[in-house]
Amino acid sequence: MRIKAAIEKIPGGMMVVPLFIGALIHTIFPDTATFFGGFTGAMLTGTASILAVFFFCVGATIDVKQSGYIARKGFTLLIGKVVFAALLGYGAALLLPENGIQTGLFSGLSVLVLIAAFNETNGGLYTALMTKLGRTEDAAAFPFISIESGPFFTMIILGVGGLATFPWQTIVSTLIPFAVGMIVGNIDKECREFFGQAVPVLIPFFALALGFGLDFGMILKSGFMGILMGVAVVFLSGGVLYLLDRYVTGSDGVAGVAASSTAGAAVAVPFIIAELNPQFAPVAESATAIIATSVLVTAILTPMLTMWVAKKQEERGIPHRRGMKPAILKDPNVTSISKTYEM
Repeated sequence: MRIKAAIEKIPGGMMVVPLFIGALIHTIFPDTATFFGGFTGAMLTGTASILAVFFFCVGATIDVKQSGYIARKGFTLLIGKVVFAALLGYGAALLLPENGIQTGLFSGLSVLVLIAAFNETNGGLYTALMTKLGRTEDAAAFPFISIESGPFFTMIILGVGGLATFPWQTIVSTLIPFAVGMIVGNIDKECREFFGQAVPVLIPFFALALGFGLDFGMILKSGFMGILMGVAVVFLSGGVLYLLDRYVTGSDGVAGVAASSTAGAAVAVPFIIAELNPQFAPVAESATAIIATSVLVTAILTPMLTMWVAKKQEERGIPHRRGMKPAILKDPNVTSISKTYEM
C-alpha cells in the first residue's frame, strides 16, 4: 500500500492531510490528548517544540556563500513578498474590525490572516518549478525564500505598523533556533546535509499538532474565504513579484510568479502569534483554517500560472537572465510540480 504516494497526489498533501486528520480527531474525540497523555498527548499538542526543531533544521540549510545574481534574486523576492504583505496588512487594519470579520461571506478575514498568508512563500514548490524549467541559479535562491519561514516577519510587520507589541526577547526567541541552525550548517557542510534531511520529515508532525488545535467545522466554514485568499495570494503577490523580478533583477519574471504561493509553515503562524500575544487568540483558529486552504489553492494555481508565464515569455523571446537565450519549456504538464516539501 503506497500511502506516501497517495498523499503526494494531493497538492501540499504532507501538510494538508495530517492537518485534516488532526482536526478530525479533535472534532470527534476532543479529549484524546488529555485522556492518553504521555507521548501521545505531547505529539498532538507539542506544536511549539516541533516547530522549534523544524526552524533549526531549516536554518541549517542556508548557505551564506551565494553568488551575486542568486543573492539579488533571493533578496528581491524576499523583500518584495514581505513589503507587499505589510502594505496589504496596514491597509486592511484601517478597514477591518480588531478581531476581524466574524459573520457573513468574508467571515474569518483579519489582518493576521492577510499578513501570514501573503508573507511566506512555499520554497519547496518554488524550487521544484525552477528545477523543472532548468533554472538552477534561480532555484538556488531557495535559501533566501526560506528565511520567510516562521513568525518572525509577521511579528515585525505587526510591530512596525503599531498593530501589536512584542517584547524584544519574544522576537529574538523566534530567531534563535533558525540562527543557530544556520551557524551550524555553515560551519559544517555535513551538518547542513544531515539536518536538512529532517525538514520534510517534520512537516506532517507539526501539521498534525496544528490540526488537533482546530475544529473541523471551522475548516469547512473557511472554504470560500480560504479559496479566495489563495487566489488573491497567487495573482496579487504574483503580479508584484513578476514586476520586481522583471525589472529589478533583469529576468523574465517567471521566478517571481513561482514565488506567488503560501508556505505550509505559514499555517503555524497564527497559533504562534496568539501564544505570544493573546490579543490575536480570537482570530487564530479561523486564520489557521483559512491559511491551510490557501496553501492547498496556491499549490495548484502557482504552478499553472508559472508555466503559462514561462511559455509566454519564451514565445516573446525574453531570456530569464540578461545575455542568455530564452529557457526552453520542455514539459507543460504542471500536475507533477506540486510537491510536499513546503516551507
